[in-house]
Amino acid sequence: MFELNRTAIQQSIRLWLEEDIGNGDITSLTTIPSEQHSKAIIHVKEAGIIAGLPVAETVFAVIDPSLRFTAKVTEGSFVEKGTILAEVTGNTRNILLGERLALNLMQRLSGIATRTHQYVEALQGTKVRLVDTRKTTPGHRLLEKYAVRVGGGHNHRFGLYDAVMIKDNHIKAAGGVAIAIDAARKSIPHTMKIEVEVENFLQLQEALNSGPDIIMLDNMLPVDMRKAVDIIKNKSPHILVEASGTVTLETIQGIAASGVDVISVGRLTYSVQALDISLDLNEQKETQR
Repeated sequence: MFELNRTAIQQSIRLWLEEDIGNGDITSLTTIPSEQHSKAIIHVKEAGIIAGLPVAETVFAVIDPSLRFTAKVTEGSFVEKGTILAEVTGNTRNILLGERLALNLMQRLSGIATRTHQYVEALQGTKVRLVDTRKTTPGHRLLEKYAVRVGGGHNHRFGLYDAVMIKDNHIKAAGGVAIAIDAARKSIPHTMKIEVEVENFLQLQEALNSGPDIIMLDNMLPVDMRKAVDIIKNKSPHILVEASGTVTLETIQGIAASGVDVISVGRLTYSVQALDISLDLNEQKETQR
């Protein structure tokens, strides 16, 4: 249902496993017989949206292709506390080799998906699109942006390479909004879009005169956003309007009411709380209520 290039993340998973395993899991090697097999139960200890099941499956497959990973819920589904998410059967040592990495990734991604879902719910009844930002954990951007999609959100640009996004420092360095837009347009292919960030109405007018594809209203009050949207749509209705800056669950509805097309939220990824997920061998421990 949700597109994830597992081949692209396998190399990262190998590096992350190397970081954790090093020369070997000393504890398991010295306490568990090499031939022992077990069934591991992965379960959640709080309610939320689940993301990362195929990632966890890939972790165990990289360690030992003979391990059998069986998902018990659907990726992107909401689950209650205590729900069994998956089972892993096979060599006990190898299950424990992948336990921590698989859980770390699932917990992080499920936390992102859960928070994204909360923001999407807050936008119900509007036509506004919720998108993420580049405020991601280094090395985990592909996965974290995947988790945003699982939670019902959408992706902004993936990196510095796939769109022109002129922000305040670019404007300062270039010498102005119009200069920056005109310079970018002369250099990029016709298939690439130009987005410019504006903080006030003077910058907004400069941007409109140069005709970008997207205008981002940064850290404006909702009343000013509404005025800016009216100005943009009256002069250039084809321009997409994005709002950004200190967006919270408490403020997002007011921002959406201003008439913007897109709201970008950095806190979907950069300050998210992981969902509590655990792995138990052979039986599921009782979770405290």
